[in-house]
Amino acid sequence: MAFTHTDQQELFLPLVEGIHETPPWGAFMRNLVARTHARRAFLIITLANALPGQEPTVLHVAAPRAVQEPPLDFRRIATLGLHPYGQLRPGRVYAIDEMLDFDDPQRLAMQREALLSMGIRYGRWLRVSAGGVADGWLMLVREREDFSSSAVALLSAIGPHLAAALRTLAALSAERLQTAMAQSALSRLGAGQIAFDALGRVMAADPLAEAALSFTTAPDPRTGRRLQLGAATAAALDQAIADLAGGSAPLPRVVELDAARGLHLLLRKCDFDIPEPRTPPAVIGTLRLDRREDARAAANVLRALHDLSEREAALAVRLSRGQSIIEAGRDLRLTDETARNYSKRIYARTGTRGQGDLVRAVLSGLAPLA
Repeated sequence: MAFTHTDQQELFLPLVEGIHETPPWGAFMRNLVARTHARRAFLIITLANALPGQEPTVLHVAAPRAVQEPPLDFRRIATLGLHPYGQLRPGRVYAIDEMLDFDDPQRLAMQREALLSMGIRYGRWLRVSAGGVADGWLMLVREREDFSSSAVALLSAIGPHLAAALRTLAALSAERLQTAMAQSALSRLGAGQIAFDALGRVMAADPLAEAALSFTTAPDPRTGRRLQLGAATAAALDQAIADLAGGSAPLPRVVELDAARGLHLLLRKCDFDIPEPRTPPAVIGTLRLDRREDARAAANVLRALHDLSEREAALAVRLSRGQSIIEAGRDLRLTDETARNYSKRIYARTGTRGQGDLVRAVLSGLAPLA
């Protein structure tokens, strides 16, 4: 089937761009309903490794003449005993008659009656598979007349493109998961990051950095965003970035951003291995907020790692935060002697030699990430 300019504009471009929509492919689905003269449609998307009982992503679309009708109930359709969706051959378009159970007249009558009650007299199913990482099921329905052969041919031709888009969506979801994990770990440590180009423009900032700092956008978008700083601080930041990007500064640099808040930015030359095509940052800036993990969560981690009692773990957390043995013990309503005895057991079980060494062990371990 030859694709027309209209196909490109109304279907294939929205299919590519729709990967970034939430939920995906809304414009594509609306255009597909219009092109095939369908009355209603839904697209079910399931990604691999979904939790048991996790609902799939379902996108419902209706033609203008059916906007007041309830959306298709995919759960009810799934209970009708139609041909199992997972056994449909990927890329092949199925009609309703191919989904019904003609071997059981009683069930067949029930299936037809239920479908008609939902306004489904004619329908087409298409399964798309993304190589084991995701699956999609597209259903289009009409009420008064069947789909034309050109509509079915268009749906069949779309199958490989929708499968490719689904593979891209699955890969993007994996990238988003990796990003979320990294940002969560940094946030728990109170760390935020900013990527700068060689001219000091902000290429990207994580959520913690966005919340902690102020940014300004110049009228000319080509100049990009910058940190909103005083003139002297901005000049110092630009110079440090230029030195690192140009190679004249072999070691990381520190720039004070806000003396009142005690906020500094550690700058280092970017060493990320980013695949082509790429525009890697020149410099990565890292800031650190005065933030510690939840005390109870940290205590649970220390108990699991070092076989500490509940009170010993709670005392260890307080000691790691700079409290003296007596102060920490009194917070926990321990006598001074009991706190000293607990601290000795803590040092023995953690393999540390005093409070300073305990602070090192706790801060370099898993507890801060609890």
